[in-house]
Amino acid sequence: MDAFYTLFIEPFHGNSYLLRAVVAGCLVAISAGVVGCLIILRRMAFLGDAISHSMLAGVTGGYLLMKVVYGLEAHFAGMILGALIAGFTTVVMVSFVSRVSRIKEDTAIGIMYTGIFALGGALASMFSNYIHLDLFHFVMGDVLAVDAERLWMMAGVTAIVLLVTILWYRQLLLTSFDPIMAASIGLPVLLIHMLMTTCTSLVVVSAVQIVGVILVVGLLITPAATAYLLTNRLSHMMALSALFGISSVLCGVYLSVWLNVATSPPIVLFSTFQFMVVLVFSPRFGLLSTWIRKRAAIPQTLAEDILGCMRRSEGLSTTLSTIIANVPTDGQSLRRTLDGLVTRGLIAPKENDAYQLTEAGELEARRLMRAHRIWEAYLARLGMPEEEIHDRAHLLEHVNDEAAVDYLDDRLGHPITDPHGQEIPEDFLHLVPGKEVPASLLREGHVAEVTQVAPEGSFDLAIGDQLTTGPRTDNEQTWTFQVNDGQRQLYLDHHQADSITVRLLDTSQSQN
Repeated sequence: MDAFYTLFIEPFHGNSYLLRAVVAGCLVAISAGVVGCLIILRRMAFLGDAISHSMLAGVTGGYLLMKVVYGLEAHFAGMILGALIAGFTTVVMVSFVSRVSRIKEDTAIGIMYTGIFALGGALASMFSNYIHLDLFHFVMGDVLAVDAERLWMMAGVTAIVLLVTILWYRQLLLTSFDPIMAASIGLPVLLIHMLMTTCTSLVVVSAVQIVGVILVVGLLITPAATAYLLTNRLSHMMALSALFGISSVLCGVYLSVWLNVATSPPIVLFSTFQFMVVLVFSPRFGLLSTWIRKRAAIPQTLAEDILGCMRRSEGLSTTLSTIIANVPTDGQSLRRTLDGLVTRGLIAPKENDAYQLTEAGELEARRLMRAHRIWEAYLARLGMPEEEIHDRAHLLEHVNDEAAVDYLDDRLGHPITDPHGQEIPEDFLHLVPGKEVPASLLREGHVAEVTQVAPEGSFDLAIGDQLTTGPRTDNEQTWTFQVNDGQRQLYLDHHQADSITVRLLDTSQSQN
């Protein structure tokens, strides 16, 4: 108990400046945590560094204005106002340069903030007789020197930032994730952007008092980045970021007292320590959890090769020896993948070390076969040598993008057979009874009801007419349909068949 008192209570006993420093640091941590989340989502982490460096020009300008023009000693409020003007000028110049030239925003930030920072350094050097600026504390910060005036300023900044965030939360959220959509629905994206950067300037000005110019980005970005590894919701991210910032300030102040070092480096060091711990142990996005998931996951390509092997094999079940003979891999990976497929319900174990495809596994195997044979047809259309087509299609079939396969199928005219004369499975994902599809997807024997006909081609069809699909002719380039149980025959090319939308009837009504 005595050790607890000595370590945690005694440092504050009779040291009001230390308590004031903790309160000021926590206020800044809250506002920096909230704004930092928006900065990370907008990928503008460099902007906080730019604003903090540009403050030197603002502080020296405010000092000179009051000393040379008015003959007064520099006042804190005047220098802070100058810092805000310098920070806002930096933001405006960055936005202007990036909008009127081919220079990207990150490059414009590097140009503007170094230029304005150099201007501040030049002014401080030229008028060194007038300016008595403590550059060490400006660069490194000094939270222990926070007085009542600065404390009220920090409280005001925190209140303003929280008020803006609460009132314009939805607008800030939408413009951070999708500014194009925000503009399309009429939100003033540029105005909201300037509002956010103004809040960033306020936070940076107050944070410089705590950790200085060099480390301000650590207090602004690191807690927000730590929270980003734990949640996908912006509101939760802001709350966690503020908590991480507060813990950084508290633990940093204690470390500075125990180690007898300057206060700002331990604050940022502890914030970085928190980030590294969360980076490793985050349950969803941490290195450890990612490693565990990858180790437990089964190789997708190997799993698909096994499914394809089982579908090609004769009989209801496939023995382990057959799989080993047709799927090249090591025994450990094969066994783990088979167990994973059983867990996912794609295959079922049988007697004598054999496996059988389940209904879900059969569908997945058919999807792979369809993708393989469509890729073969596409590669043949490109003119690839026949002896290379199969191996190349075997690689491409594992590209799990059903939209890409459907696009190729449509561009090829929905081929029925591959270059080797083998049938390409129908698009069973879309050919579901009751679902509306283009008539070009229908295969021989399918029965469907017309639901829509494009204006450019009526073909004497009416809504509700029944189409029975016949065989494809002219090298699979012509679709044949019987209208209303054979009343007349309809011959269409690919484009014409695409212009007719039909609803596939129940499989009991289909001849397939």
